[in-house]
Amino acid sequence: MSEKEKLRIDKYLWSIRLFKTRSQAADACDKGKVKYNGDAVKASKTVSVNDEYEVKTEAKRWRIKVTGLLHNRVQYSEAVKYYLDITPAEELERLEFQAASFHTGKRLSKVGRPTKKQRRDLDGLMGE
Repeated sequence: MSEKEKLRIDKYLWSIRLFKTRSQAADACDKGKVKYNGDAVKASKTVSVNDEYEVKTEAKRWRIKVTGLLHNRVQYSEAVKYYLDITPAEELERLEFQAASFHTGKRLSKVGRPTKKQRRDLDGLMGE
């Protein structure tokens, strides 16, 4: 294999934009969230064309097939040409149900803590 044909799995997952940073991709490999043939892979595993990987990210559980090697991070529209999403349909249905009940943790506007104006009014009311 020439130097251009060798590509680490963490760099590949970062370059096709499944992870925001390369270190997040490497952490996912270390935690066993990236699998090849059902076995967890190390971040240093060499990627080959036609390999199939299971990747678990925060948002989704992916099944991807490598269609090309991408060494640098590029636009999303270009990056999708280097892998094929073969995620099973039942996984996509589960994701849709989960998204409907997903709570972001953000508070609705004007609910919860008082605004500055409300705080001033409360302080004036309390005599402070």
